[in-house]
Amino acid sequence: QVPLVESGGGLVQAGGSLRLSCAASGRPLSTYAVGWFRQASGKERQFVGAGDWTGRITRYADSVKGRFTISRDNTKNTVYLQMNSLKPEDTAVYYCAAGSNRWAAPILGSEYDYWGRGTQVTVSS
Repeated sequence: QVPLVESGGGLVQAGGSLRLSCAASGRPLSTYAVGWFRQASGKERQFVGAGDWTGRITRYADSVKGRFTISRDNTKNTVYLQMNSLKPEDTAVYYCAAGSNRWAAPILGSEYDYWGRGTQVTVSS
């Protein structure tokens, strides 16, 4: 098991920024690819972005490309999602997930083995 805990969510005005953190315990995140997903109320879970274990391979959903950035600090066992130029449509619960294929940046939720419980992000207009 790899317990994951997201933090950094909150309420922000449109155009603002937030940085989400995904911290792991038990095993080093450097052995995993990490993805971010979100789920808005009444909607299906949506891929946001992912990065391999080095952070050099990243993939983003078109809706966030250029605004969101994934980074990681393996010394702190933490992966970050920097979110800039936030829009009301970014409002959702954000989840991080860890996948065993650490050389990839998967976009499918089924390729991830462990999930956090999520953190709420609300963007007001």
